[in-house]
Amino acid sequence: MLALLAWDAWRLRCEQRGANRRGRKRLIGCWLVADSLPLLLHASFLIDNTPPVMRTAMWIIWSWLLLTSARLSIGFFSLIRLRGVGYLVALVVAALFIYGAVWGRKALYVKRVEICSERLPAAFDGYRMALFSDLHLGALVNTRSEVGALVERLNALDVDAVLFAGDLVNIRHSELDDTATELLQRIRPKVFSVIGNHDVGTYIGDTVRLPAELSYRRLMEQQRAMGWTVLQDTTLYLKRGGDSVSLSGFAYNPAFKKERHDRDLPMSGADKGYDGVPDSLYNITLIHVPQHWEEILARGYGDLTLSGHTHAMQFKLRLGDECQFSPAALLYEQWSGRYDSPDGRTLYINDGIGYVGYPLRIGARPEITLITLKRCE
Repeated sequence: MLALLAWDAWRLRCEQRGANRRGRKRLIGCWLVADSLPLLLHASFLIDNTPPVMRTAMWIIWSWLLLTSARLSIGFFSLIRLRGVGYLVALVVAALFIYGAVWGRKALYVKRVEICSERLPAAFDGYRMALFSDLHLGALVNTRSEVGALVERLNALDVDAVLFAGDLVNIRHSELDDTATELLQRIRPKVFSVIGNHDVGTYIGDTVRLPAELSYRRLMEQQRAMGWTVLQDTTLYLKRGGDSVSLSGFAYNPAFKKERHDRDLPMSGADKGYDGVPDSLYNITLIHVPQHWEEILARGYGDLTLSGHTHAMQFKLRLGDECQFSPAALLYEQWSGRYDSPDGRTLYINDGIGYVGYPLRIGARPEITLITLKRCE
């Protein structure tokens, strides 16, 4: 940040004194290098996007975003002859970026949500579930610290079931290494999980060394070896007392890689997953992407649909629970938190644990959702 301010001060001095031709060339060159960082970064992925490369890339992007945002702040206020205000705003912006990277990305919290339905069986009144999503193991700065804190918090909740809504890894199955495995298999009780768009291997750079299909298959095997139940377009039944509810889980289809952020993303596997499931039973649907909610409702299921995927783009402005904004709202119809349909069914989108693209969270803290089911009229 000090370098940015010094650079901008030097540039102003050059403008005032009429910098020579060589100075202007240097100025233009520095601006071009700064603005070309994303392109240079993209070129680095042509080799292979291993975890070290991705972590380095995240910090480069973070630095570029910080400097660019601060520079734009100074530039804007300079145009209206308030350069001093511009420097102050730039300092505030820099402080937010530093806060988000140092503390915000790991400021884990528990969001408590109560879901009330007259369709819920009496035995499930008070049933408690913990939902988490989007761990992105290969992108975590400190796996042992961040995953360890997550597992400790999950176990302290003492719930009836733990649900994971996908994106366990960032790029490849090997990110679920011995350290992560040892920690995640401590989660109690059993974890029910689904596959997200980052889990299927379509982002692997060197697919000669590691084909996407092989990474996908091994990741499922690793999860099952941890004792997790991976739901792939299937339904199982949770029993309590003499009652049951259905739990349906759907895997992300890698064929829709380009459409993953589309609001009208097609849903695959629904016929198979819901086949033979009585619509008289209360149904919980676990699916990574929230864009399928309308189709789930149209099929008569999803009394409660649980998703992740959006991360609220790791940036959220909040004025209470009812008023919040994120760039994610420009992409998704439903992007964070709770949504209720007119007929009393609910979608809940977890903001995720990990991070993609840049290692920070501002406003959109890493979230465990503690869901309590209640029977009500």
